[in-house]
Amino acid sequence: MKLLGLHHVSILTGKAERNFHFYTNVLGLRLVKKTVNQDNTESYHLFYGDAKGSPGTEITFFDIPGLGHTYPGVSSISSTSLRVRDTAALHYWQERFGKLGIQHESVAKRANRDTLAFQDYEGTRLILVADHAEAGVAAGEAWEGSDVPKEYGIIGLGPVTLTVKVAEPTIGVLTSVMGFTYAGSYPSLAGDFPDIQVYSTGEGGSGAEVHIETRPDLPRERAGRGSVHHVAFRVPNEEEYNYWAERIAASGLMNSGKVERYYFKALYFREPNHILFELSTDTPGFDVDEPLETLGESLALPPFLEPRRAEIEARLRPLDLEAE
Repeated sequence: MKLLGLHHVSILTGKAERNFHFYTNVLGLRLVKKTVNQDNTESYHLFYGDAKGSPGTEITFFDIPGLGHTYPGVSSISSTSLRVRDTAALHYWQERFGKLGIQHESVAKRANRDTLAFQDYEGTRLILVADHAEAGVAAGEAWEGSDVPKEYGIIGLGPVTLTVKVAEPTIGVLTSVMGFTYAGSYPSLAGDFPDIQVYSTGEGGSGAEVHIETRPDLPRERAGRGSVHHVAFRVPNEEEYNYWAERIAASGLMNSGKVERYYFKALYFREPNHILFELSTDTPGFDVDEPLETLGESLALPPFLEPRRAEIEARLRPLDLEAE
């Protein structure tokens, strides 16, 4: 059994309102679920994705007001990629970022693909990657509810980059436990450091890759706003989820055991460089409790939290998504 690719990436934000503005009004993504952090129901959890909230398209944020700066380093998910159709889309985004004052670099090659690195208001390190209809895991469907033309819209998650001091232990888990295979390498853009190694799962392609950057010169990351909390990988259904839960347990990796998130089933574990991985099912999806047409418009709670709605809403800070 193979993991299908990336499911979602979860990041920390210090201000949900400005975060919402950036990911919907600037990047043109759809808010597909407005809910709470199930492990801390006094905090919002916002999910952005494609038009249908498809697995493999979601970038999510835990809202933690007052969160401090991130100090980048190793043992981190140092960048998150977002897929677009082609290089023409990258040039559209480069021009758009310039007009909007968004910090960005020039178009550059990574893993033989055209890419455009940029940052959000909180320093989250992001990369747009051009698909050019390459073979591999299918992309999602761009959201048409913003001013971004559909042909240039974001259509899913691309590779995540793991920055580590020593790569071999992480590679061991990816290959021996999780079934990833080596897919090549490319020069580091940071200077005279080892080539970045590419590992792939499922049908491959940009939606199914992990890139490993070795940086022995860096300290360990100190997480803050804009840092990535975890990356989740796709499991198609509950049957295969049960297989993976047994496999992770048998590997000896410390893990959470099975966790019911309602919108998907999850399992968490840390690889040897202390980066948090999650396995998440594609099913049942974000439209299990809301019509597809109105996803993200109201506060959604899973059934096991619904009896506490009044208490939860009373403890949540007011959230004005019309503000920046």
